[in-house]
Amino acid sequence: MVNLVIETLDKGAGKVEMVEVKGLGHPDTLADALVEESSKALSRFYGKRFRKVAHHNIDKALIVGGRSEPKFKGGKILEPMRIIIAGRATSKVGNITVPVKDIIAEAVESYMKRFDGVKYKLEIDVKEGAANLKEVFRRNVAVANDTSLGTGFYPLTILEKLAKETAGHLVSKEFRNNFRAVGQDVKVMGVRDGYDITLTVAMAFIGKYVKDMDHYKELKHNVKAYLENRANVPVHINTLDSFTDESTVYLTVFGLSAEMGDDGQAGRGNRHNGMITPYRPMSIESYAGKNVSHPGKLYNAMAGRIAKDIVSKTKVESAEVYLVTEIGKPLDEPYLVSVRVVGKYDSVVVQKIVDENFARMAELQNDLIFS
Repeated sequence: MVNLVIETLDKGAGKVEMVEVKGLGHPDTLADALVEESSKALSRFYGKRFRKVAHHNIDKALIVGGRSEPKFKGGKILEPMRIIIAGRATSKVGNITVPVKDIIAEAVESYMKRFDGVKYKLEIDVKEGAANLKEVFRRNVAVANDTSLGTGFYPLTILEKLAKETAGHLVSKEFRNNFRAVGQDVKVMGVRDGYDITLTVAMAFIGKYVKDMDHYKELKHNVKAYLENRANVPVHINTLDSFTDESTVYLTVFGLSAEMGDDGQAGRGNRHNGMITPYRPMSIESYAGKNVSHPGKLYNAMAGRIAKDIVSKTKVESAEVYLVTEIGKPLDEPYLVSVRVVGKYDSVVVQKIVDENFARMAELQNDLIFS
């Protein structure tokens, strides 16, 4: 039975709430995505060849912004951005060599295809992991390869849903078919003051689809009207614009701010739930690129699932879940599970939900690899 502590929370949200969502092409989101895709690719290779995921953590990445000259009706790249990926990975199992760098390079190339025309240089510096951490993966029982914690909550607030859905829609095929001048580098900041919600959106416009300044203003106005009609709240777009010339508005060559000097770093983007939520429980642990036996990854995903199950299967209104473990300990036997709920609860039912989720831990790990 999992070591569980349950507490009740006061009902009601605070007067103020803030939520940030960095979109698909934001350099921090991009850094996270590239290391995560690299980890998944390595995990699939290890699993297929050795029937077990070998030790790796490809969770360090830096995107160094390039230089560009965006113009109305066009523009050009002067210097491509650099993608630097570092970490640790098992490169040999028995007599079999693992082509770690080739696997990572292929994963990066495959992911970057979604950004049409974007130029980049890739640097990979991945070395062998520490011997004691590699030993962890040889044990028959899945054990934690770090002392770490994870958090999750459910359900989302109105603001969280709105900010996350808006950021997702801005990079959807539907939106891009209607507004092809908008690139995939977007960010949504949602603020609630009492009952009043406002969204502030940063979006990169693609120069070749914008004729001149008047056209830029028209496009910006149309997108604002579209989003306000869809979200039914005030929306502010690219609030730095001063409309003097191309250099004073958010114009890019291919739709990414990383083309012209905006850098990115893994771990600075959205948390595992796709948002940055300072008014909620939130671990600063970077989940992207970590192997599925790292509690900094697994426990964040697990906490979210447990919180959702508790709300779905009991009468509580909301739930927060905190998980912590120690390095070397079985992953399905966390040091402590803390559950905090709003509403009446049955401790036996909550205990059963927590235990059942840890009993299905291997399913979650598999989902994280193949999602």
